[in-house]
This record gives sequence, C-alpha cells and structure tokens, in this order.
Amino acid sequence: MEIPFSEDKMKDLRPAQQAELIFNKAMESFKRKIERMAEIASPIIKQVYENQGSMYENILIPITDGKKIYNISCNLKESYESGAKALVKAFEKSILLLTIDEHWKEHLREMDELRQSVQNATYEQKDPLLIYKLESFNLFRVMVEDINAEAVSILMRGQIPFKDPDNVRRADPEKKTDYSKYRTQKEELDGMPGAGQEDETHRPEHKMEPIRVEKKVGRNDPCPCGSGKKYKNCHGKTA
Repeated sequence: MEIPFSEDKMKDLRPAQQAELIFNKAMESFKRKIERMAEIASPIIKQVYENQGSMYENILIPITDGKKIYNISCNLKESYESGAKALVKAFEKSILLLTIDEHWKEHLREMDELRQSVQNATYEQKDPLLIYKLESFNLFRVMVEDINAEAVSILMRGQIPFKDPDNVRRADPEKKTDYSKYRTQKEELDGMPGAGQEDETHRPEHKMEPIRVEKKVGRNDPCPCGSGKKYKNCHGKTA
C-alpha cells in the first residue's frame, strides 16, 4: 500500500486527517485483497462442491501470511453459493479468535507473575493492591494493542498459497476448548506435594539411630584392662 499523500501535503494535514486517509487507503487495499482471495478460491470450491459435494460438509482451505499457514474451515455449500465470500468471513473470524486466544493465555501468565511480584512492594512500604491494579491495567492495554496489531497484520498479508483443488480436504468437526480443565488442573497442582511447600507425608523417611554414649573412665578409677593399676598410671597415660 502506498501512502495516500505526499510529504509536502502531509505537513498541511493534522494527525487525525493523516490517520483517516491512511485508514481509508488500507481498507481499499484490504477489500481488493479479499476480493482477489475469493476470486482464487471460487473455482476450487466450485470444483470440489460439484464433484464431491455429497462427501464434504466443511472443508479446510490453507491461507498463509508469509510466516504461518492457517487451515481455515468453512461450510462447502455456503461458500459455493456465496462465491467464496463465506471463506473470507471465516478467515477473518478464525484469525481474530486465534489471535485473541493466544494473547489472552499469555496475558493470564503475565498476571500470575505480576501477582507474585507485587508482594515485594510491602518491603518498600507501598500498597501491593494499588500497584497490582495499575500494572494489570497496563498489561491489559498492551494486550489489546498487540491483538489489534497482529490480527490486522495477518489479515492484510493473508493469501491462498496454491490453487490445487486436490489439496483441499475435509474439515474435522470443530473441537471446543474446555476451559474448565484449567481450574481443575490449578486446584490439583495446589494440592500436590511441592506446589507450595513439601508435603510431610511424602518426605523420605530416615530411620533414626540411637545415640550411644560410652561411660567415661575417671583418671583415678581402675583401668578397664584389668591390670589393677589406676587408669592414669596405665592406659590413661596416653589419653
């Protein structure tokens, strides 16, 4: 996409006007891209639907942004009847949901780290709750900005890498992520030995041996060797 104004004209425009012109130009470029994508995919979808429509309900069509390949699932009949426009909608929806999912999981990890680190604020005589609120808000704001930037980047660069209908395959039924398991795993980990402190019942047992203290022989006592001499005059000389 080319910048919609020259350097001289840019000096006469306010930042808001520059942003609006760039946004309109980007939307025009994106519309041309998705129209081109639908144009490429339409013959493939048509051929698959007419030849194997009874076999496929949903199909996977690969779309790449130059770095990764995303297998986009869409309804075969709906894509055929809409001229592949349903594929474009499925692409936009899948990329946005995938990006949100990845960044949200990363955000949760960062929140856990923040919750542990703010406890040190008490040593600096600061309110940990206040710091947690401020830092968590900043983390959420950064997450939203990253989601927007990455989603737009992928959508703007997305394209179908090939036109071979043999590479189009049936889509497996969509599997919904069961997020309830995360809480279960967390609770299980909290109860496991080593999660917080070592479980006493799982420590290795060491058999305690009794301490034996031998009776000390006095210097004037008879020597234990049986010589009849005092200990200090016998074996006690070298002690």
